[in-house]
Amino acid sequence: MSSPAQHIVGILPARWGSTRFPGKPLHLIAGKPLIQHVWEQCRKCTRLDELFIATDDERIFAAAASFGAQAVMTSPDHPTGTDRLAEAVRALPQAAIILNIQGDEPLIDPDLIDELAEAMVADPTLDMATAANPLDPADPAVHDPNVVKVVTTLAGKALYFSRSPLPYFRNAVPGLPVMRHKGIYAYRRHFLERFVTWPPSPLERAESLEQLRALENGASIKVLLTHDTSPGVDTPEQAAHVESILLSTSLLP
Repeated sequence: MSSPAQHIVGILPARWGSTRFPGKPLHLIAGKPLIQHVWEQCRKCTRLDELFIATDDERIFAAAASFGAQAVMTSPDHPTGTDRLAEAVRALPQAAIILNIQGDEPLIDPDLIDELAEAMVADPTLDMATAANPLDPADPAVHDPNVVKVVTTLAGKALYFSRSPLPYFRNAVPGLPVMRHKGIYAYRRHFLERFVTWPPSPLERAESLEQLRALENGASIKVLLTHDTSPGVDTPEQAAHVESILLSTSLLP
């Protein structure tokens, strides 16, 4: 268990409305709701003191209770997942470090979540931490605007996030990869509370990437290198793909 000053809480935002996949958190994959798979992966973490599902829908809230998860109701009107997270945290005064874990990644690596928590504990100067994995230069994802890329300082702090190929290789640099950003974040509480009071920033509006608001306001963001390439679920077709992975591995009890 962490000390009160470093109490670590994991939160899974789970909203009902989705343009491409309404009701996604309760979509059954291998006999269980999607959000339950994510929650069960997070339960394997050793650095989370508490774990909650933050939702805007009574059906998701009831489902969470049915499989033993703690849940927090939030407004359905939040413009972003970070705003939903901040509302949930207001009901959790004990939370000092908050992990925002995507509720649609049922294969998320628990070790990665623990590493993010440990990074925040180890360096009190950090406002945030996140993760990225290297891409093969020939991977179509390099040029896919739906795949966010990140570049860092030599010390591993975020310099910029973009939907464009990043960096642009005018010259070949051996050993310098293109890094895919993974949408998992750790926040220090006081920073999260400030973040949601700031208006959307110019670069954030240009790229439609919230994390640029943090950089534009001078945040220190650690980017952990990971080789976790677990797929998310954005469509029913992707849900079927994840189900085939689960059914073909030992991840299911």
